[in-house]
Amino acid sequence: MKIQLKSLYGIWVALVLALSFSSVHASGPTVTLPDFSQLASENSPVVVNISTLKKVERPDHPQLRGMPDEMLRYFFGIPEGQDPRGGHQEQVSSLGSGFIISSDGYIITNHHVVADADDIVVKLSNRRELKAKVIGSDERSDIAVIKVDAKNLPVAKIGTSKDLKVGQWVMAIGEPFGLDYTVTHGIISALGRSLPDDTYVPFIQTDVAINPGNSGGPLLNTSGEVIGVNAQIYSNSGGSMGLSFSIPIDIAMDVAHQLKTKGRVERGYLGVGVQEVSGDLAKSFDMKRPMGALVTSTEKGSAASEAGIQPGDIIIEFAGRTIQKSADLPPIVGNSAVGESIKVKILRNGDYKTLTVRLKSLDDMKLASAGAEAENTTLGVMMKEIDPKVLDKLNLPFGVGVSKVKRGSAADRAGIMPGDILVTINFKPIKSVKALNEIVSAAPKGRSLPVRVVRGKRSVFLPLVLN
Repeated sequence: MKIQLKSLYGIWVALVLALSFSSVHASGPTVTLPDFSQLASENSPVVVNISTLKKVERPDHPQLRGMPDEMLRYFFGIPEGQDPRGGHQEQVSSLGSGFIISSDGYIITNHHVVADADDIVVKLSNRRELKAKVIGSDERSDIAVIKVDAKNLPVAKIGTSKDLKVGQWVMAIGEPFGLDYTVTHGIISALGRSLPDDTYVPFIQTDVAINPGNSGGPLLNTSGEVIGVNAQIYSNSGGSMGLSFSIPIDIAMDVAHQLKTKGRVERGYLGVGVQEVSGDLAKSFDMKRPMGALVTSTEKGSAASEAGIQPGDIIIEFAGRTIQKSADLPPIVGNSAVGESIKVKILRNGDYKTLTVRLKSLDDMKLASAGAEAENTTLGVMMKEIDPKVLDKLNLPFGVGVSKVKRGSAADRAGIMPGDILVTINFKPIKSVKALNEIVSAAPKGRSLPVRVVRGKRSVFLPLVLN
């Protein structure tokens, strides 16, 4: 009898615990995951796969130097008329993604997907393949617009990136490693993320699995709206590590509109140097907390200088948007209208002031040519003399501008790019195009030479090997 009572008591305790657990569990919040299968089926038709071909100059092989041409042709089967030591062109293929923004064939993708491509083929979801041409491409934002000759195409539903929140669900569709129409999902990890050398884009950071081939594809919210363009990953292995970065769709669509209508992108330019406001600096400025962008310098004749902005000012707001850190300022300025009156709130000597600035165009602050282009075939570049006023604004005593770089050339292999300013080669000053030609002619061949280059506001050294 005692055994039976103990058994009934045990059953009663277990039942009470089970009911208590189910009651607590039922009263808790219910989490419903989005239906990614429906999102995928509805949005896959607006996504395209992009394959490109481009010709690349292959340099000669130093280990083959000194061997007779006939011996090389015999052993390697190299036909007559072709350089047996290399120096030939090869076609390199690459893959990417994109999405359709108009029924008549306009497509958004990344600049780096189609840059320098000689041939672009777009594959639709129905396996139809079409040739595409580049309408416009913008390296700074990494956005390009291409077009195929087609009608009645499905069009992506464009959302906005203004109301995004950290933690919300997102989905990507693309072609990672050539595996077309691959769907991955995750959450937004951070907003307004600033990356090195990407001054004008406040990236959306997610943990969505993005891999090579996803570039240019859409990032969608749970309503099926495109809210970003997948562009970059941070990885030690080349594959996804949960750190993916997308270009906000508001920026992408503005760039696309300018590329379609004007063929180029006009960006605002303020003309200031800024730094972060640290905790100690905030105390010295009698600020309650660190925020804003501390102005360290202003350029002569710039919009900032004309508006009365001075070194030591802290920019708190620009165009109605709060500047929490110095990295917030460049993308807001770059995406603001040129020539229009914009309010800037600053902190100066403990007092808040509001100034009015009229931004100038970034293109107007580029290299100004004082003469015709000149070519250096050894380097593989087209060069221009630079207006002394531009050099003065950049605080450079001398330098020569690079306007074009030949693919596969010594300059291309070194990483020299159009828009760079060549300052020194092997520590010899480049004071003119003539001086550059003389330095290159006398420079030793076959070994690495340091080249100082100014790119934007950064000065870097690159290794140059002349053949």
